[in-house]
Amino acid sequence: MAGLEVLFSCVSSAIARPQDVVVCFVHWEAVKNGYKCLGTGDEPRDDDKKSELLPAGWNTSGELYTLRYRSNDDKSTLLFKAITVDSTLIFNVMDSATEQISDLTVNVSDYIDAQHLHDFERVFKNTEDLANKVKSKLLPQVKGESSKKAKKSERDPLVDTQRDDPLRIPTRTPSSSRQPNWSDPLAPFAAGGAGLDPFGGRAGGMIVDPLRAGFPRPGFDPSHGVLPPGAVPPGARFDPFGPVGRRRPGPDPDHMPPPGYDDMFM
Repeated sequence: MAGLEVLFSCVSSAIARPQDVVVCFVHWEAVKNGYKCLGTGDEPRDDDKKSELLPAGWNTSGELYTLRYRSNDDKSTLLFKAITVDSTLIFNVMDSATEQISDLTVNVSDYIDAQHLHDFERVFKNTEDLANKVKSKLLPQVKGESSKKAKKSERDPLVDTQRDDPLRIPTRTPSSSRQPNWSDPLAPFAAGGAGLDPFGGRAGGMIVDPLRAGFPRPGFDPSHGVLPPGAVPPGARFDPFGPVGRRRPGPDPDHMPPPGYDDMFM
């Protein structure tokens, strides 16, 4: 409640009824939320000057309070009215920039001790509840403040929870639903990937033989007993299943019988 005691001391001598104290409190909340008071009355005046204090004659009527406010960035002007109805105060605020109207009804006895109108330490009750009502239901947010709150609300609460939870086990699911784009079509475990996703940008698969797709890979020749790196664990015994060589796979002329030879058992 920093600043409220100073404001209350400045207007204490003019306070004549509990409604005056409520208006003083609401004025303090308006100042805290980025507004300054211009003066009394419905119409602007030539001598209007922004101030954190209440203007002279702010509570002359006792039944109707009319004040004007302007935001610190000069982009919004508020017309503030409060009407006394029995033991309640009905507040009405109109924002001239947006023409939006907000209202709030306050039961004065819930927040003001009428027996101690000039004692700051004892006159207020339930100030936190009253402050929340004024900010949420009556005062429009200054654009700078509202944008900060909007950015904060845009944060994903699930992401924040996962980031702040030290006991969370990281998920095994990739952050993107799209499969990684393997640059090497002959990489281990890539077999069949291009066939399952023919539009994923990977060559090979069922459309083109990866060994003849224009990606030469010296040393990788399955028909000559050479496997891709990583296929054989370190230290494991491996017997080549064909003659070791570095020729590209394909038909071997020695596999064909001599011309005119027709013996199937030779």
